[in-house]
Amino acid sequence: MKTFKIHLIRHALSEGSNEGQYIGHTDVSLTEEGKKQLRDMMEQYEYPVVSAVMTSPLNRCLETAKILYPNLQPMIFDNLIEYDFGEFEGMTADELKNEKEFAEWLAGGPDAEAPFGESNARFAKRVCMCFNDIVEGIIKAGVDNVAIITHGGVIMTIMQYFALPEASMHEWLTPNGCGYTLNVMPSIWAQMKKAEAIAQIPLKPFEEENDDDKINWDEPLNPDDFIGFYNPENAN
Repeated sequence: MKTFKIHLIRHALSEGSNEGQYIGHTDVSLTEEGKKQLRDMMEQYEYPVVSAVMTSPLNRCLETAKILYPNLQPMIFDNLIEYDFGEFEGMTADELKNEKEFAEWLAGGPDAEAPFGESNARFAKRVCMCFNDIVEGIIKAGVDNVAIITHGGVIMTIMQYFALPEASMHEWLTPNGCGYTLNVMPSIWAQMKKAEAIAQIPLKPFEEENDDDKINWDEPLNPDDFIGFYNPENAN
């Protein structure tokens, strides 16, 4: 059966990152340091060869795509944009540490949101629905090897809801210029909306400590066996 590889790659180091600012919808560019780091990584490691590239509309992702895949015209998906930090945009945790709204936001939960920003639930819903549309589109078109260049929060959300093995959002923290490869099997996707995480980008394959933990795709899967089963239509 044909499978589909989706490579999730975080953009290179951008303006404001070194200062610890919350940068979401602000359209900053890559720093010269970030461009150099990415090119150095391309020389030292291997990035996946793909036939299509999809990106967030923001410059830091478009510029990363141009460096990694200069011969491919990226397809822009507005809903791959980073979290909207509202009034926290451009601020640092130190600057916000005495703000009541900041403490409430850090406490988390689906309804948590920055003032005039985006709730965690709305962010997760738009990202998951966008990723679902992308997967359905590439399966229909038969495009079996694509890169999605986007933001850290977007990648963490996709991995939290769709990846096997399952892990919490913060266990999928992604350095700049790095990411994960998902293997989509159409039959499993149709049944469960899940994809197998098979490699890190651009470093090394996942280390599997116990062969008993491996998923046997030859056996029928029961959705009840997987916590966190997610259907975008059922999101809050």
